[in-house]
Amino acid sequence: MKTPFLFAAAWLVAGAAFATPNAPIVVTGTVPDEASKAGLLARLRAVYGPELVVDQLSVGTVSTPASWNEYVQRLIGPNLKLISHGQLKIDGNNVSLRGEVADEAQRQQIAGDIATSLNPTYTVNNGLRVAASDQGVLDAALANRIIEFESGKAALTDSGKAILDQMSVALQALKGVKVEVIGHTDNAGSRAGNISLSYARAEAVKAYVASRGIRPDSISVSGEGPDRPVADNRTPEGRARNRRIEFKVVR
Repeated sequence: MKTPFLFAAAWLVAGAAFATPNAPIVVTGTVPDEASKAGLLARLRAVYGPELVVDQLSVGTVSTPASWNEYVQRLIGPNLKLISHGQLKIDGNNVSLRGEVADEAQRQQIAGDIATSLNPTYTVNNGLRVAASDQGVLDAALANRIIEFESGKAALTDSGKAILDQMSVALQALKGVKVEVIGHTDNAGSRAGNISLSYARAEAVKAYVASRGIRPDSISVSGEGPDRPVADNRTPEGRARNRRIEFKVVR
């Protein structure tokens, strides 16, 4: 038995943050005849565009179920373009789908649409996984920790720098993504003074991550002072939580 049909692709969709623009759609494996090959390639080119489809198919002796060509072409639809770093493998009536999608609803929808396009003799292995969002990567790196500064100043403490060392690694992973650093304070003192301090702290964070290799033009800053508390300013714990730095993906 020769290698089964394997459709490997860096799938993409315009505007998706995790897509790889203009990545080739590589088609490998063995199909039973020239008509099957021509039909499969025509379908792929119709969905992705002829310039992106790389033909590495061969024709040989393979065992396929009845109406296999028809069912294979049903599998290649626009929904596949929602998958990043994907691979569709069809071995007889066993279908395996891998790659990353934006959320769980999308994962279920794509696999469900594939299953309903086939007859009950086909088995679909849903190997899709939900990709971490860019914002999720930053939130996980910060992990609800407070980036600390010297009291009343925009000078980072050693513990604040240690957190930013980890944030810099996360920012490096988000190539091409623009991030806003937002400073916040508690409500002690004047609002004008807090606005100025929160902005200065955001600038200090930008300068620090830039020193760790993050492009300055990928970081914007703002200071909101006491205007967006996340906790009760009447308690010491609440005020400590409100004195924070926020990282926000802005696209």
